[in-house]
Amino acid sequence: MPSMLTMHAIIVDNRSPERNLRWQEIARPHPAPHQVLIKVTACGVNRMDHLQRMGHYPVPDGASPLLGVEVSGEVVACGTHVSQWQVGDHVCALLDGGGYAEYVVADARLCMPIPAGWTLEDAASLPEALFTVQNTLYDHAHLQPGESVLIHGGSSGIGVYALQWLAAAGHPLYTTAGNDEKCAACLQLGAKQAINYQQHDFTPFIELAGGVDVVMDMVGGDYTLSHQRLCHTGGRIAIIAFQGGRHSEVDLGLMLAKRLQLFGVTLRAQSTERKIRMAQQIRQTVWPMLEDGRIKPMVHARYPMADAEQAHHALLQHRHVGKLLLLSKGAA
Repeated sequence: MPSMLTMHAIIVDNRSPERNLRWQEIARPHPAPHQVLIKVTACGVNRMDHLQRMGHYPVPDGASPLLGVEVSGEVVACGTHVSQWQVGDHVCALLDGGGYAEYVVADARLCMPIPAGWTLEDAASLPEALFTVQNTLYDHAHLQPGESVLIHGGSSGIGVYALQWLAAAGHPLYTTAGNDEKCAACLQLGAKQAINYQQHDFTPFIELAGGVDVVMDMVGGDYTLSHQRLCHTGGRIAIIAFQGGRHSEVDLGLMLAKRLQLFGVTLRAQSTERKIRMAQQIRQTVWPMLEDGRIKPMVHARYPMADAEQAHHALLQHRHVGKLLLLSKGAA
């Protein structure tokens, strides 16, 4: 029957200058040996989705061209090599793509159970943020116990979980956000100080605090030189986006004198094997924090998946605190 072989998904209309998003019927995917097929309950909306939509974020080889890199839902089929999940299990999953749909295939080893006390919908807000923090701050910046961290965009979908995770782990945290309401939210999430970058230069505040060990930077541009000045000797500056511009000034004298490390980090391009190791580490270190309430759900708004255009508009307005979700009502 056709209804068993098709689904609806969000398709980017590349013929239109605005690259409009359309809810369209397409073929339903089938799980490969190491994959599960998930009936999607919710999908997280991320900035990379918009960048991919506009042609600025290449899709990895072999990945679905559909938008969406994190979902939650019910396992409805398992590949021949899958033993850790069964049909009917509820999971959240990190994807290479394909999440803006009623069904999606995911590597079974990158699926995780729904944390106790969390709803199936809210769990869709976790994978991209948690994997990004693990990849950036632990796997690349090698964050050590007690080190101080500056996180830009503390009210973003990544920031709200990064702050809670690192606060629970005992790190002194500093952050920036775009208005006083967002700053207040960041303080509630564990930041020692939150600076409204629309009204203040953040650098004097961090200097007064004595500097930091690690920076997780979503801005780039003019911020890079400031980060070099603010970092302690041996500091690490991890760039995960460049919303403030892709070109920066670098003081090589400071780099040498302070033995600084400046590097870029992306999650989507990491190998499956590396992501599997991240998933194992996250399950061990972060899941207890999710289940005992040290990390709470931070979902700002929920939209029907067919209204993905509206969700993207909200994303670009930068008024949200936490994640935006798309909700799927299931296949017809």
